[in-house]
Amino acid sequence: MPPRKKRNSAPPVSVTDRIGALPDSILHHVLSFLPAQAAVRTCVLARRWRYLWRYTTGLRIVGLEEDGEYKVSDLHKFVEHLLILRERTDLDTVQIKFDEFCEEDQPCVNLWVRFAVMCKVRALTLHISDERLNLDDLPLVSRHLRTLDLDGVALQKFFLDFASCPALENLNMSYCSIFAGKVSSRSLKHLSIYYCSYDLDCRIHISTPCLVSLKIDHYSGRTPFLENMALLESAHVYLSNYCEDACLNHASGVFCGANNNACQNCVPIKDDCSRECVLLGGISSAKHLKLLPENSTGPNHKVVIKGSYSSMERPSAISEHLNIVEVKCNVIDEKILKVLKFLTTFNIRFGFL
Repeated sequence: MPPRKKRNSAPPVSVTDRIGALPDSILHHVLSFLPAQAAVRTCVLARRWRYLWRYTTGLRIVGLEEDGEYKVSDLHKFVEHLLILRERTDLDTVQIKFDEFCEEDQPCVNLWVRFAVMCKVRALTLHISDERLNLDDLPLVSRHLRTLDLDGVALQKFFLDFASCPALENLNMSYCSIFAGKVSSRSLKHLSIYYCSYDLDCRIHISTPCLVSLKIDHYSGRTPFLENMALLESAHVYLSNYCEDACLNHASGVFCGANNNACQNCVPIKDDCSRECVLLGGISSAKHLKLLPENSTGPNHKVVIKGSYSSMERPSAISEHLNIVEVKCNVIDEKILKVLKFLTTFNIRFGFL
């Protein structure tokens, strides 16, 4: 019998070929996880990839790892051409992150933010590490924005009025400077304010009636006035030593109010709404509530005191869901006694565990 002919083995399938066999819609999504520069570079892989980057569902304007610290000026020209050439398809996510920033960069970054909103972005992240970015004092107008994550930016009056963002549910502000008298949104469900400073003399009002969770951590300035949050389920409030509502007579060791010597923070100005219940009034519906003073997170507390309501009528400023109050500390000092005295005014009686 004649010898059989050797079959030619099939050429190995490369990873690029396997990925390239995926539908366009999936590749558009995959490219969204790459920095914009890397996504554009895929156009040289094959003819199939030539224009895929123009239709990505997300846009990451960030530096590449090999670039080290990255500046806005390093990407200015690139992003300018990218926004011109990209197709006007909707964007699910936009991330804008920079290590270094200068005043001359503000117009182009504000333009990029407006471009994201124009493309119906659902989740917008803006992080500036080195300096404060002054966002335009204009309201965001979007029926699609659901999540807004801001870090290292200065926020003015109109920007924090989210009446024109009816779908906004998540707002995170970290290391921001706030120059507005009010944060308002009728749709917001989750609000986080972390290491932010409030630089006006008045007290900021937070009006978010549909809020479900609230976190205020290391806030600098006068304690925010929380308007009614009837749907609130969890609240975490840690004002720290940067809070400007601290008793002005504390350092002198004199009990505030003795000999009619009450300070302005303890007897606040009437038209500032400070005579009303600033914190507890707004979070009275919370099912899970943490109010933390400075240095309260130690794992080995020597003293644990548990409190519960007496048979008297429950005060209106205390949540109807609140059953137990625990005070944990290493020693019962003057500060702890003041806390216990304050809580007893709400018909809470304590016992040692």
